Amino acid sequence: MSRPQRGPRSAWKRAAALLALLALLAAFPAPPAPAPTLAALADGTPQAAVDRSEAPPGGQVTVTGRGWPAGALLTLLVCGQNMAGGTNDCANAEGRAVTTGADGAFRKDVPVPAPPKPCPCVVHVATVTGDSAAADAPLVVTGHPVAPLPERSGGERLGVLDARLEGADGLLTWFGAPPTRRLVVTVANLGSTPARNPTFRLGTSRGVLAPVWEDRPWHGTVAPGSKERVTLDVELAAGAYGDYLVSLEYGGKVLVEQPWDVSRPWGVTLFWILLGVVVPLAVFRAGMAVVDRVRPRAPRTPAKTPTPAPGDAAPLPWFTPGTDPRGTGSPPPG
Repeated sequence: MSRPQRGPRSAWKRAAALLALLALLAAFPAPPAPAPTLAALADGTPQAAVDRSEAPPGGQVTVTGRGWPAGALLTLLVCGQNMAGGTNDCANAEGRAVTTGADGAFRKDVPVPAPPKPCPCVVHVATVTGDSAAADAPLVVTGHPVAPLPERSGGERLGVLDARLEGADGLLTWFGAPPTRRLVVTVANLGSTPARNPTFRLGTSRGVLAPVWEDRPWHGTVAPGSKERVTLDVELAAGAYGDYLVSLEYGGKVLVEQPWDVSRPWGVTLFWILLGVVVPLAVFRAGMAVVDRVRPRAPRTPAKTPTPAPGDAAPLPWFTPGTDPRGTGSPPPG
């Protein structure tokens, strides 16, 4: 049996149904894609962004961030070479500091100086206190030179085989000069690629306080499977004493921690004790000298010779046998 042919009426119905479906879809437009805000990007890691991607030297950008620890103190630096060489690539004098809010967010206006190294440049945000965290926001500094980034393999893995603090306190340290030591570590490269000019982070802390970190670049190469001796100078503030801890970090991992018992500067204590004794004594003696000079003095009168009373015999001089006026050494007869 042959299949009946569809007429133009059925084709018209199909076209009408298709138009109705298109009209229904147009009545419900698709939701717009969300803007790539920091709130959408935050996944538990600190985030940082700038309000514009390019700014001239001497200009200003607004840096915002989310996902940071609440109440953390942050530093914001404009750096060249993507901060491959640490803070030496940054304009540290023009840096800014900001404290995050209770929600871990911040907003800060930062001047745009010319960094000491060529671009590509970033705004580097890092914590000062508490847990170590950092984030970079790309920024183009208009007119600033651009150079290729240094070769970074990323396959190095450094470990510490031996560590010690060398040095001793001198006489000046006993009187409050800054204590100094040398942290000598033997590092080995356990990775598959060489570590060229690694930048360590050296931190000093006292008691329960968080370490104060400082970038320390080391010029040299640690080949895979080899070891090198690295020496870094450590210096504390003047007059520091107590139990300190020296930490060395690389690649976000603490490699070694060395205790440092800093002696009290007893010379300063002795100085203050002597000052407390000598100064009052000098003031007392000066005061007594002034009092002795300004106090009134009684006039001096000559001593009077007593005169004999009338009728009294004049006192006779006493003669010794050798001074007898009669010239004899024998006493006068009775």
